[in-house]
Amino acid sequence: MNLVFILSDERLTMTEYDVLKKRLARGWNTWNTRSVLSHVLLPEAFALNLGLKQYSSRGDFLYLKEALVRQPDKAQARVIPGPHTYDGSYSELRLEWAGSEIAVQSTSEGDDLLLLITPLARAASGRPDLLVVESGILWNRPGYVVREGDALAAHLPSRIVSAFATKESATEPYIAAQTPYLALRLDSVVGISTGHKRDAAQIRAIIDRAKATHEAHVASFGVLAEVYAAMQTCLAWDTIYEPEHDRVVSPVSRAWNTRWGGFVLFEWDNYFAAYMAALDNRDLAYANAIEMTRATTERGFVPNFATVSDIKSRDRSEPPVGALVVRELYRRFGDRWLLDEVFDSLLSWNRWWAATRSNGSYLSWGSDPYQSRGYEFEDRGVNEWQGAAWESGLDNSPMWDNVPFDSTSHLMQLADVGLHGLYVMDCEALADIARVLGRTSEATELAERANAYRQSLTTLWHEETGIFLNRRTDSGEPSQRLSPTSFYALLARAATPAQAERMITEHFYNPREFWGQWIMPSIARNDPAYPDQDYWRGRIWGPMNLLVYLSMRQYDLPRACADLAAKSRLLLLKEWQEHGHIHENYNASTGEGCDHPNSDAYYHWGGLLGLISFIENGYLERPGTPLPGL
Repeated sequence: MNLVFILSDERLTMTEYDVLKKRLARGWNTWNTRSVLSHVLLPEAFALNLGLKQYSSRGDFLYLKEALVRQPDKAQARVIPGPHTYDGSYSELRLEWAGSEIAVQSTSEGDDLLLLITPLARAASGRPDLLVVESGILWNRPGYVVREGDALAAHLPSRIVSAFATKESATEPYIAAQTPYLALRLDSVVGISTGHKRDAAQIRAIIDRAKATHEAHVASFGVLAEVYAAMQTCLAWDTIYEPEHDRVVSPVSRAWNTRWGGFVLFEWDNYFAAYMAALDNRDLAYANAIEMTRATTERGFVPNFATVSDIKSRDRSEPPVGALVVRELYRRFGDRWLLDEVFDSLLSWNRWWAATRSNGSYLSWGSDPYQSRGYEFEDRGVNEWQGAAWESGLDNSPMWDNVPFDSTSHLMQLADVGLHGLYVMDCEALADIARVLGRTSEATELAERANAYRQSLTTLWHEETGIFLNRRTDSGEPSQRLSPTSFYALLARAATPAQAERMITEHFYNPREFWGQWIMPSIARNDPAYPDQDYWRGRIWGPMNLLVYLSMRQYDLPRACADLAAKSRLLLLKEWQEHGHIHENYNASTGEGCDHPNSDAYYHWGGLLGLISFIENGYLERPGTPLPGL
């Protein structure tokens, strides 16, 4: 739907999504991906960045001006993130750094920001740290900031915003800052407020009210309140403003953003971020789904990644989950304009899979050659085995070990059960969307394609083993390496009820394969690679558990669904309660996330382990219920 506004006799047409984008990108929040200590006012991009200056007994000092949530043993500073609303109306964190510890609380009230910084521990020198409130205008936006006594004043195109402290600013010129700042002794609580000056008691009262409001919202989820807190808190801290495309999005983590030069969107990761946000934030859910879809390449597929300066994986995609997520967003909210916004791109992507990843009658992961532009991220693994492995999303899975790659067809020589299950699901979800939109011919095309690949998938059933197995396309031999992706055949409803029951009884509940205290390992426990516990070589992943759960829901398997939901929930809460972390992946033997350095400590799709319980308990519409308009 287009909305038409009259501005000075000029007609400006804005889509529903344009209006949504502007609504999201407003007010104070932790928009700046570089630091969780940075608070930014949108749309003007006026920033107040908190830093710490620490003195030593020798007379020199340390200065911390940025901080992210990282692995504890790698961080210059340790951040323990606390509650964070999506809209910036409340946030809380603890910061441990070089012997010092502070708590930072924030709230936004109207156009005003209020901060409360509480010292909790001093460094060994015993001298109080100095809180440095740096100011600036980010992303080269117009405006300037000046120091006016004990206040900072941002002169913005349409207003002046002033920031005040509850203490007098110290005279401290030796600070590594190039913009106006306030320097405040942290010998007691410090408050910062914009708009007008407030004392610490006034700031605390406003912050306490905001905290209580958020706590009441969390408590409204009842027995799942802590699960909600874990999932939503991580997603909120990972939500940023991305200035290159003037948008609010939720990349996988701030640490990944900084490593990639500013931001990076990964395909299935960000579609799943939309799914999680749908629990109680329609606008953020839509933004993540639409922005990932808008990254579609010139060849018509959604890429594995999209990052700064139009750098994206032009050789490969990633597991096709976009149509599933968009369909579920529509099922929940019923906005037809969302379907109009993304359908043609999702259809192009669906057709691309059949055109480029068909390996005889099967589907295989691949990586296509293209004209290099000289960017390292784009060029790595192109038309090679590694590029195809990256397309699977299971980058180093033992399933791909010793499987040849054909550089002529650009395909891994393996018919993959997981890809078939996901693709049939994609066809069917997109066919449902086509029917809502009245796209009858496309709905028929998609249904026929789903049936064709479902039929191919049925031939991958291995009667002796009692499960669907990947098959080498060069030799015709089945692969005995078992992964949860074998269960994705249920997502496509390719199994008979008896076959589904065998898979659950003989494999899901088999402690030598997938059952155990912590489930589901990404390769069977009796696989030689399981002890590696390195990335997709045995560790547990939220998206894999979610897709297995959605697969089981296609059949009458209530006990297995409930057990997977319960165990996923317990795994999520283990590291959350111990460290405040939401991990990229978890050790399948110990349930730990911090045991391996390549498990990002604050990666939002770990929250999918909790989303399963919300689906199981009816907080989200259950996949399979009728769509609005059908």
